Amino acid sequence: MASFAELDNTNTVIRVISVSNDVCGEPTLDFPDTCAAGRAFIANTLKLGGVWKQTSYNGNFRGTYAGIGYTYDAATDTFSAPPVVEDAPL
Repeated sequence: MASFAELDNTNTVIRVISVSNDVCGEPTLDFPDTCAAGRAFIANTLKLGGVWKQTSYNGNFRGTYAGIGYTYDAATDTFSAPPVVEDAPL
């Protein structure tokens, strides 16, 4: 399965979906071509709008696997986890 993260207007991940590797052109295509094929499937077949970026479960590209609340940095083409907020002492 291939995973795709939907971004909001601040480049924050709002959902992650999985699609078959077949629709991404695997094993014939490699990243980043699989990303383009997957986005076309999401737009044309699933009829979902928005901005979608492929994310790698095993970290082969884009730094880390994206989850809801993660941020996408276009300059580095990577996802990053939200900062950890420490609880205040009681």
